[in-house]
Amino acid sequence: MPSLANIIAGGLIGLGVASGGFLAGEGLVKSRLGFRTVTVKGLAEREVKADLGFWPVRFVATGASLEESRARLETSETAVKGFLAAQGFDAQSFQVQNIQVEDRAAGYNSGGVPPESRFVLTEDLLVKSTEVDKLASASRMVGDLLKAGVVFSADAYNAGPSFIFTRVNDLKGEMLTEATGRAKEAAQKFAAESGARVGDIQNANQGLIEIKPAVEIPNDRPEKQIMKTVRVVTTITYFLND
Repeated sequence: MPSLANIIAGGLIGLGVASGGFLAGEGLVKSRLGFRTVTVKGLAEREVKADLGFWPVRFVATGASLEESRARLETSETAVKGFLAAQGFDAQSFQVQNIQVEDRAAGYNSGGVPPESRFVLTEDLLVKSTEVDKLASASRMVGDLLKAGVVFSADAYNAGPSFIFTRVNDLKGEMLTEATGRAKEAAQKFAAESGARVGDIQNANQGLIEIKPAVEIPNDRPEKQIMKTVRVVTTITYFLND
């Protein structure tokens, strides 16, 4: 049977262990309560010029017979290609994408189709060039083709050229560095106002790299503008130290 001295000694040891556990737990709680972070965003922007343009040209020809329509379409195609050559585009800059043939007399409402326009041929020709200014200039001179008898399709396909910027990767590293620096500046300002110091990064999110038109025009198609704005936004969470 344990002596009274042993019982007292065991109790003191147990009390010491419990006290140690309590102190360790109290320290963990305080650490958690002192855990502070700040989340900030950094923005970097560049105005750039598109380096690639696409101009889809759709024109039509009609006739009483398929052969008549085809002959007229060939005449229009020759006029379009001659126009593009006169504007300085070589034969590698444009190509025929598609030719559609429609027999309007075969439709469900064929009774009202004029015989002289029974067959409708539609040709899609795509101009592709890195000379974006020249492409834009040529698209503004389509009146010359109208004078030559070319009939354009009345749909969104003929909405003019579109321009894109392809060298985002050339700017990505530099812009990410800039955006990250601006995010840290914002974090440092917040920390100074709250009497703290910016610590290590807890997590970071690069976000999206956006390419937008240089000028936001309501109801305008952004791809029609040659000048673009490249935007990079980073979201970073920093630890705050006392």
